[in-house]
Amino acid sequence: MTIITLVGAGGKMGCRLTDNFIKTAYQVHYLEVSPRGLENLRKRGITTTTATASLPDSDVVILAVPDVAIGAVAQELVPLMRPGALLMTLDPAAPLDQQLPLREDIGCVIAHPCHPSVFNWESTEPAFRDFYGGISAKQAIVVALMWGAEHYYQLGVEVSTAMYAPVSRVHRVTLEQMAMLEPALVETLAQTCMEVVKEGHDRLVSAGVPPEAVRDFVLGHLRIQIAVLFGEVDGTFSDAAYKISKRAKPVLFKEGWQKIFELPDIREQVRDITRK
Repeated sequence: MTIITLVGAGGKMGCRLTDNFIKTAYQVHYLEVSPRGLENLRKRGITTTTATASLPDSDVVILAVPDVAIGAVAQELVPLMRPGALLMTLDPAAPLDQQLPLREDIGCVIAHPCHPSVFNWESTEPAFRDFYGGISAKQAIVVALMWGAEHYYQLGVEVSTAMYAPVSRVHRVTLEQMAMLEPALVETLAQTCMEVVKEGHDRLVSAGVPPEAVRDFVLGHLRIQIAVLFGEVDGTFSDAAYKISKRAKPVLFKEGWQKIFELPDIREQVRDITRK
C-alpha cells in the first residue's frame, strides 16, 4: 500500500485533496498547523500527525501549502523524507523559482488541475456546478516530472488521478510549459482580461443599465465568443464584431504584451507569487 503524507491538509486546496483521499485505499497521514485548518480536518473526522512521525515512512509527500510558504516548508520537511520517496507540489511557481531543495535520491513531480471546462457536459446539477473540479465534474490535469526516474512520473500520475478525481485526461508537460500555462496564460492573461470584463459589467450597472440584463448579455456573449474562438462551433462573428475588436485591441493592450509567455518574464511572475 502506498503511504502518503499530505502537508497543509486543512487548507483551501488541502481540504479538496483530503476529501478525495478519504475515498481511496491509500494510507494517508495528514499534517496541518493552522487553527482554521485543524478545525476543517476535525469536522471531517481527521486526526493529524507530525512530520517526524510520518515522513520517514511515506512513499509520497504532497505539499499543499501556499506558494509563499513552500520554500520554508520544503527546507524543513524534504530532509526527513526517506530515499526513494516522491515529493509532489500542486503548482509550478515554487519549483521554477528554485524553492525546493534538490535531493537526487528522491523524485519530484508537479501536478495541477485544469478544472472543468466551460464546455464540460455534466448530466446532474451538482456536477454541472462543480466549477473547481475534484468532486463530481470531470477535469483534465497536467503533470510534470521535475527530476527523478520515469517511475516517479508514473506514481505521480497515479496519485494525481486519485486526488483530483474524476480525471478525464492526463497531459504530460515540462515544468516550464506548466508555468506558461499558469501563471502566464490563465492568471496573468485570462484572469486579468476577465477582471476587466467584470469591471465593464459593473460600470454599466452603475450607469443604470438593469443588472440582470447586463449579466445575461455579457455571459451569453462570452459563451458564444469562447465557442467560436476555440472551435466548439462552426461559426464566426459578425463583420461589425471583427471590425470593432481590431480597433479595440491596440487600445486595450500594449504592444509586446506577448512577452508574458517568455521564460524571463515568467520567472518574474513566479517570483512575485512566491515571495512575501
